[in-house]
Parts: sequence; C-alpha cells; structure tokens
Amino acid sequence: MTAIAHAGGVYRRSIVAQLRAIVEYPADFWIMAASGAFWQILQFAFLSVLFSQVPVLAGWAFPEMLMLAGFLGLAAGANALLSDGAWSTGSMVIKGDMDYRITRPAPVLIQVASAHIGMQGVGEFALGTAMLVYGWIAAGVSPAFIPAAVLFVACAAAINLGLVTAACGANFWIKGTGSYIAFLLVDLQGKTMSMPLKIFPFGVKAFVTFVVPLAFVNFVPVEVLTGRASTWWIVGPPLAAVFSIGLAALVYRAGLRAYDSAGH
Repeated sequence: MTAIAHAGGVYRRSIVAQLRAIVEYPADFWIMAASGAFWQILQFAFLSVLFSQVPVLAGWAFPEMLMLAGFLGLAAGANALLSDGAWSTGSMVIKGDMDYRITRPAPVLIQVASAHIGMQGVGEFALGTAMLVYGWIAAGVSPAFIPAAVLFVACAAAINLGLVTAACGANFWIKGTGSYIAFLLVDLQGKTMSMPLKIFPFGVKAFVTFVVPLAFVNFVPVEVLTGRASTWWIVGPPLAAVFSIGLAALVYRAGLRAYDSAGH
C-alpha cells in the first residue's frame, strides 16, 4: 500500500506541475481543446449526414451510433489527459531522457505517463460526453443503467490507456521517435470501432474482441446498455481493462530490461 501511495503521489505532483505550465499559456490550451472538440464535431456531422440517408446501419439507429461515438470520444479524451506522456517513449529512449527517469525513486511508467498532458482531451471528453448523453436519451436507455455506464466509461479509459501505452512501449525495441505501433492501433480503432462490428468479417470481429480488446471500449458497452447483448457481458470491460493495464506494465518492464542507456 505504501508503494501504491508513493506512486500515486508522484503521478499527482507531475500532473499538477504540467497543469501549472499549461495555465501560463491559455491560448495553447484553448487551441488544443478546440482541436479535440472539432474532431468530435466532425464525427457527429458525419453520423448526422449518414443517417439522414440511411435510417439503420446493420440494425443500429442514429442514437446507438452516437453512444458508440461517445464512448470512443471519452476513452480518447481520458487517454490524452491521463497518460499522454506515453507517446514520448520513443523520444525518451533515443535522447536518453529515460536514463533520468530510471534513476529517480519512482515507477518509470508513472513518470513517463504523466510527463505530458494532451489538452485536446478536454474537447474530446466534453463532446464525447455530450454525444453519449444525447444518444442515451434518444435511445430511451433506462436511468437504472447509469452505474453500469459509469463503470463502462472507467473501463474504456483504462483499456485505451493500457493498450496505447503498451503499443508505445514497442519503442524500446523499434528505435525511433515516432510511436508507429501506437498510431496503427489508434488508426485500427478509428476505422473499426466507429461502426457496428456486425459489418466486418469474422476475423476482424474476433481480433478486436479477443486479441486486442478494442470492442470493450465502446461496442460491448453499448450492446449491453441497449439490451442487444446479454447482461453477463458486463464483466467483459473490467476484465479487458485489467488485461490492458497489465499488458502495459509487462511491456514496459520488459522494455526497461532490454533498454541500453544512451551513454552506451
């Protein structure tokens, strides 16, 4: 418990320091927040145009699709706000910044994750919440499911955070400042999870459900909340969240063991 409290304290102080730095440049904050909001607005506009021509897509109506996009926006926003520093893994390895973090008496992964805050996450989180609430009301989902929805949002954030961090950890072996594996992961998520999985081949559905559990970020939660899936699927997102966070920790631990100091 002491180690967990220490790690939490390190993370909190680092995030607070990043926030103080951001406050000194309010224009940068608003530009980044607006960029995140703009992307979500484009998502909403695309769905609005699509469903003005096609009332149902693979059995999904406009409200359910908004919920799908809402969960995706919330997960992306949480990842940017809570663990955006993971994207700097490659740069830290190449430039030797990882050496500094290894010598500090704090978990390296916590230090790296909190090294930066992506303020575009504010816009993504806000607009994602708006789309989820709008879709929820329009779909007639019972308020009794609100506790489950809160659990699903927390799990979606943890899954995204864990998978992206694990993908960024590949830069311990793939030398370079660009997190190419993480970019591929985010691209895969954007192309597959913004639509109902039923429109994709079996192989794609199996891959994003049981190999890289992106389906538990938004598809499975919406299926459960709208009554399309059995309630026993409610255990899926928490299990996927534990798997994703554990994967990130394992990848980073293996990466640090394989890491050669910039001085060698």
